[in-house]
Amino acid sequence: MSSAKYTISEVENVVEGSALTKLNSEMIIDDVLIDSRKAYNTASALFFALVGERNNGHHYLKDVYRSGVRNFIVSEEINVDEFPNASFIKVSNCVTALQKFCAHHRKNFNIPIIGITGSNGKTIVKEWLFQLLLQDYKIVRSPKSYNSQVGVPLSVWNINDEHDLGVFEAGISQSEEMQNLEQVIKPTIGVLTNIGDAHDEGFDSKSEKIQEKLKLFENCETVVYCKDDLDEKPKFQNAFTWSKNEDADLKVNEIKKSQTTSIITATHNKKDVTIDVPFIDDASIDNSITCWAVLLQMNVSQEIIQERIKNISPVAMRLQLNSGINGCTIINDSYNSDLGSLSIALDLLSQQNQHTKKTVILSDILQTGLDEHQLYTSVQELLTQKGVNRLIGIGNSICQNYQCFRIEKKIYLDTESFLKEFNSFDFNNEAILLKGSRKFKFEKIGHLLQQKDHQTVLEINLNAITHNLNYYRSKLKPSTKIMAMVKAFSYGSGSYEVASLLQYHKVDYLAVAYADEGVALRKSGITMPIMVMNPESQSFNAIIKYKLEPEIYSIEILKNFKTSLTESFNRAASDKFPIHIKLETGMHRLGFSIDELDELIEFLVDNDQVEVISVFSHLAASDESEDDDFTKQQIESFNTSCEKFSVGLEYPFLKHISNSAGIIRFPDAQMDMVRLGIGLYGIDSSREVQNELQQVSTFKATISQIKEVKEGESVGYNRKLKVDCTMKIGTVGVGYADGLNRKLGNGNYQLLVNGKKVPIVGNVCMDMCMIDVTNIDVNEGDEVLIFGEALPINDMAKALETIPYEILTSVSQRVKRVYYQE
Repeated sequence: MSSAKYTISEVENVVEGSALTKLNSEMIIDDVLIDSRKAYNTASALFFALVGERNNGHHYLKDVYRSGVRNFIVSEEINVDEFPNASFIKVSNCVTALQKFCAHHRKNFNIPIIGITGSNGKTIVKEWLFQLLLQDYKIVRSPKSYNSQVGVPLSVWNINDEHDLGVFEAGISQSEEMQNLEQVIKPTIGVLTNIGDAHDEGFDSKSEKIQEKLKLFENCETVVYCKDDLDEKPKFQNAFTWSKNEDADLKVNEIKKSQTTSIITATHNKKDVTIDVPFIDDASIDNSITCWAVLLQMNVSQEIIQERIKNISPVAMRLQLNSGINGCTIINDSYNSDLGSLSIALDLLSQQNQHTKKTVILSDILQTGLDEHQLYTSVQELLTQKGVNRLIGIGNSICQNYQCFRIEKKIYLDTESFLKEFNSFDFNNEAILLKGSRKFKFEKIGHLLQQKDHQTVLEINLNAITHNLNYYRSKLKPSTKIMAMVKAFSYGSGSYEVASLLQYHKVDYLAVAYADEGVALRKSGITMPIMVMNPESQSFNAIIKYKLEPEIYSIEILKNFKTSLTESFNRAASDKFPIHIKLETGMHRLGFSIDELDELIEFLVDNDQVEVISVFSHLAASDESEDDDFTKQQIESFNTSCEKFSVGLEYPFLKHISNSAGIIRFPDAQMDMVRLGIGLYGIDSSREVQNELQQVSTFKATISQIKEVKEGESVGYNRKLKVDCTMKIGTVGVGYADGLNRKLGNGNYQLLVNGKKVPIVGNVCMDMCMIDVTNIDVNEGDEVLIFGEALPINDMAKALETIPYEILTSVSQRVKRVYYQE
């Protein structure tokens, strides 16, 4: 929420819109919203109904209105009579309107603003500049990597009267975008980071991409950049340059790397200057030099820079979700603490419905530019809005503002005080968010709270699941519902963690294979409808008790379920229990054939204890073009059966037959609902669609030990590898009990170590395997990629002559799942 306030009439003028209703001239706007799920400070909020390729804010206007919001910016026709006492302003484009409004807000603050763009390193440089300058300024900056056409205005909206420096990043993916962001940020100091290949597809050439990015700096007083990145040197009125290869304001002469640090020597103002940075990778070194150049340009003394830059900390780009002690879930976001990123982290915390109790462990929030009492009052409001039950506060500032917090709380002066009093029994079956500034060393708290597991992990990218969901949503009509498949442990990705995300993003239905999966989701706080695809007679009582919805595929199953309903003590006699009817249309697995429909309909009409919620079937080969005629026959057969059902039941029901491939390849078969399965997890057999999806799962382990094996010796069980020359062998902590198939051994598959592919040698063991690392630079403890973005799961599937489904569902549940969100 900004400290600035605007009348709704002023908003109408700024966004150049037209009022659809009589505007309340008394209404003051001091907050902006774009997400219906985050409609909190509603009395004075303005909702922008953004329309993107994969979502449309107009579909959620009623939800936002019910939350209390009464001020809206829209670009589509609205029946305003459905929204009494609400103000609607219509514009041609809501994103443009948001940018105009926040650009207007920016003009009210005459402070220096650092604008950062480039292909890589924007967020790192932004966060490091914050760390390096926070002792001198009250800084407002982009939360996380908010650098898009929407993220930039939302970031700039956070400027308030107390700030005296802003640091904002801007990213573009196509031409004619940067000028919009320049108008919003209006930077006075420009910073260009590394120019790489990111988003090349949106431009005709690298030169065009660079020229587009440079538009951010058109009105800057000075620009900081590396001359080595640019073939054509830009003509800025005032520039501060650095280079490793040619004369520059900061000419880097030498970089000496040790095991953990790098000493960088350069020339500035004809003097030799040196910094020591705690990194040895080239990207971090370049980002450090960029920050060095910015501080020199801002007239920070070399002595201060030397002292501060050696203490800059790595930037965690993502929130991690881990299993904790005593049945807890831990969200670790402990690299910084500010209101913007706190709100983002609390959104993830609020999704953890598997726990009724939610705890936040929070450090002092540094350099916000707000009065401390005002700051922690705002924090209390956030905690209340997001359903937090308990606060553990750490830091002198929080101690002094103890009275601001009106929930269960315990306050400590510093981290060491908390650690001395730590009792594991104080944390039990709850979701815990760790949110701390780096100086408070919350990693020590995380070490105590997280379960101790071996180093083999399956990382699940929650952003990728959301991306894939929205991709498929963009292919559907607004009225088409989505049933998401979370059977088989969500294709190996985890159960309630994925289900919670899907519930948060308002998927209509979940589907599980067996009742016990559905029961586990109910116990974890999932309240949305769940279909059970393989209901067994012994599970009927659990299905009834936990309000799951069975798939019915035979008369016998239906009769048995009716008997269980009659005997159930958990339902009123007048209740109709929801069921889903499965039809056989050519898969020949489960379902009613067309000649069984008369008997089925007669039974349903005569028995009012059940209600058919949906009728569906399963496409057998929707991803195979050579079988398209067969798929069309299935769809036609299904439609014929549904028509018969409609006449017989005389009440409406949902119809669905499309799976992930069917959504894309047979758009006319969307019907009332689609079932989204493997596509949600980032896999499709079509290269075109695969390029649109994001990898969800990354399977990795570490090297436990490295040994030299001499000529004549052997490796592994049954001595399958007999060495004919000296080799360097790494033992990796992953085996067939973890999901690494034994067929991948003996050179049949390669893993990735430090960017190099290395073969698995010898037989795969139960808990480990061996790799040949003879010709690469490698150390014990180095990470080994089994599959992920750099080593696609399709490669492993091809090596095993199978499908990615089998590989994903074969990753053992003993492998620790780590969930993260950018």
